[in-house]
Amino acid sequence: MLQNQITHIDLDSFFVSVECRSNSKLLGKPVAIGGAGDRGVVASCSYEARKYGVHSAMPGKLARQLCPDLIFLKGDYESYSTASNEVTKIIEESVPLFEKTSIDEFYMDMTGMDQFFGTLKYTKELREKIIHETGLPISFGLSKNKTVSKIATGLAKPNGYKYVTYGEEKPFLAPLSVRKIPMIGEKTAENLRKMGVQKIYTLQEMPVRLMESAFGKHGIMMWEKANAIDHASITPYVDRKSLSSEETFEKDTMDIQMLESLIVSMTEDLCFKLRKENFLAGCISVKIRYSDFNTHTQQIKMPYTAADHLLIPQVKELFRKLYNRRMLIRLVGVRLSQLVRGHHQIHLFNDSESQINLYQAMDYINKRFGNKAVHRAVTTGIKTRSFNPFNGITK
Repeated sequence: MLQNQITHIDLDSFFVSVECRSNSKLLGKPVAIGGAGDRGVVASCSYEARKYGVHSAMPGKLARQLCPDLIFLKGDYESYSTASNEVTKIIEESVPLFEKTSIDEFYMDMTGMDQFFGTLKYTKELREKIIHETGLPISFGLSKNKTVSKIATGLAKPNGYKYVTYGEEKPFLAPLSVRKIPMIGEKTAENLRKMGVQKIYTLQEMPVRLMESAFGKHGIMMWEKANAIDHASITPYVDRKSLSSEETFEKDTMDIQMLESLIVSMTEDLCFKLRKENFLAGCISVKIRYSDFNTHTQQIKMPYTAADHLLIPQVKELFRKLYNRRMLIRLVGVRLSQLVRGHHQIHLFNDSESQINLYQAMDYINKRFGNKAVHRAVTTGIKTRSFNPFNGITK
């Protein structure tokens, strides 16, 4: 039976690396991408900046205090998307099965390649090819599953690799902090610390039922990951082209308040879907169909984002421009297009730390308790015939 061989690839300080590729004068300097103002947030930073304590999602004001010489760049998501596509194309031509989980992160299934090339040798050559052809630094981890490989990549950074051989997964994980497990954040780590668990080896030895009692199904997942158990498979890479939603009414309407509430709800749902699947949209369009079946559409391009508080005003403005015939409306729709993979849940270049925390909290609740568990008050009580927020998804 073949042993699983899963490679995790991560482009190092991706946004900054793309900027350095365009401007060599930035190499070796503390650089941050994001907003430098009082409400701005760091989206990415160089390793030179990290030495001062700067990190992603940190308020820009604090980052400047920690590193007075920090070079702040606003960022260009289109150039990052182009660079990501360059890497994706190389991987696509080299590996039969891979998964792209964000703009700068990939999993590759290398199972069986030991029979022909040697998995480690082949992955090292692929890494060197990506570096040579794109000029971007890259790290990878190789092991029997996603969890161990991702942790290995983190330890290999910057610009390195780590191979965890079959059977050595638990000893490899044992001395590491529980924070190295991808699903464990600050709050969970603090709760574990109160239970006397700070290192993975302690978590490995805990009864799984105790973890379940303390954390529910997430406790079981943490225990499994600590023990190098991860059965998650590689999801074949197919990028979406757009996300859309539309509603045809049983009875044509001129209720503007209801129509605006509906397109707000559609936009809210589509943005949640974007963030859930790590996408950002660069174009938004609104469609209306009058009772005489004449259909009109307007669209607008905007900076890449997945934040509904940025998109909803655009949607409402497009609708108001479209609705100029004062006729009954038969259908309305919203479409997000020019999608790119995005590593962050919302547009970190412009949003404040409190806005980021709000979205993360809302998304967590909606993922756990179902879509619309938390939503804007304006969308409460909308009653339509068959509203499906994802009925127009295309790939």
